[in-house]
Amino acid sequence: MKYFQKLEYKNFNWKTGIFIVSYHLALFIGLPFYLFNVIPKASLLLATFLLLFLNGISISAGYHRYYAHKAYTPSKVVESILLFFSTMAMQGSVIYWSHEHRIHHRFTDKEEDPHSIKKGFLYAHVLWLFKKPKPIDEMVVQDLTKNKLVRFQHSYYVPLAIATNLVAVIFVWWLTQDLAGALIMSFLLRIFLLHHFTWFINSLAHTWGAKTYSGEQTAVDNYIIALVTFGEGYHNYHHVFASDYRNGIRWYHFDPSKWLVWILCKIGLVKDLKKMNQYTIKKTIILEDKKILLEKIRESVYEQKEALENKVHEMSENLLTKLSHANILFHEYYKFKKIKDQKDAIRKQIKEFKLGVNESWKAWSRLTKDIMSLPNV
Repeated sequence: MKYFQKLEYKNFNWKTGIFIVSYHLALFIGLPFYLFNVIPKASLLLATFLLLFLNGISISAGYHRYYAHKAYTPSKVVESILLFFSTMAMQGSVIYWSHEHRIHHRFTDKEEDPHSIKKGFLYAHVLWLFKKPKPIDEMVVQDLTKNKLVRFQHSYYVPLAIATNLVAVIFVWWLTQDLAGALIMSFLLRIFLLHHFTWFINSLAHTWGAKTYSGEQTAVDNYIIALVTFGEGYHNYHHVFASDYRNGIRWYHFDPSKWLVWILCKIGLVKDLKKMNQYTIKKTIILEDKKILLEKIRESVYEQKEALENKVHEMSENLLTKLSHANILFHEYYKFKKIKDQKDAIRKQIKEFKLGVNESWKAWSRLTKDIMSLPNV
């Protein structure tokens, strides 16, 4: 809150600040009054949820994974649809949004980070929006300014945001014959939920969860946050492998944006999916585990610390070497997959080598478990 109090008149983002405060007040006054007098129709609730989902997944798959990180390439039809619903989300233009997000990745947790969690939970969640943003650095979004659709959206963002929301409200009004419900539920409540869900990525996803891939930054993985952020809750992974079109890399991870992009790729509407291979991911996990284990050994009451540290170094290096070799074998397999004899020979090597990697991985997991169970001094 201290950062909010420090804001000077000239540094206050009046347009954004008035908009955020206004729609919160309108919702907090209008929603109780509406619900006291009317039982919302099922069609109104369904339309509100559908619009919320379409806006949220368009921000996640469009603004975030395509525009900000270039994790895949959509067709113009898909891009136009994503741009329509993400404009309706009222989170700024593609150029503004991507600029702030790329700066956030470049300076995570540092002073230059637009919404650093180091400045407080509320600041990272929403108060940073009340601060007048710095001018857009053209070099940061040079690729986006070459896109005609993006330039058009940026130039006419406010009228486009108003128009897309008018279309949504009029449609819901026509569908339900309930103008008050269309305004309060499908507009005010939708924008309120959508904004706070998105802001959770800056606040909760830098506060509450596991640091599986990097313990040096505040970004965390949390499957509960993923449920309300359209798959963006696996944030520690994302900060380490930002160009991956996935956030949740396991099949069971809730990541509707990943599923949407994958399905669109299968039917030819998306191409050039960027995906981190499993061996690089495992190498990152080992290096992070290694730092944690060595720190745990130093803090423990274990007497033969040097021997245990040597074992950690030896086993990690052995496993990293095996993973690197396995990665080379996979590259050779895809290189020679059209040559049957070579492909079969490499496939046999991969099968044999995977057994060795799996055994080493199990041994590493056992060592990790044993060390983490050591009592501290």
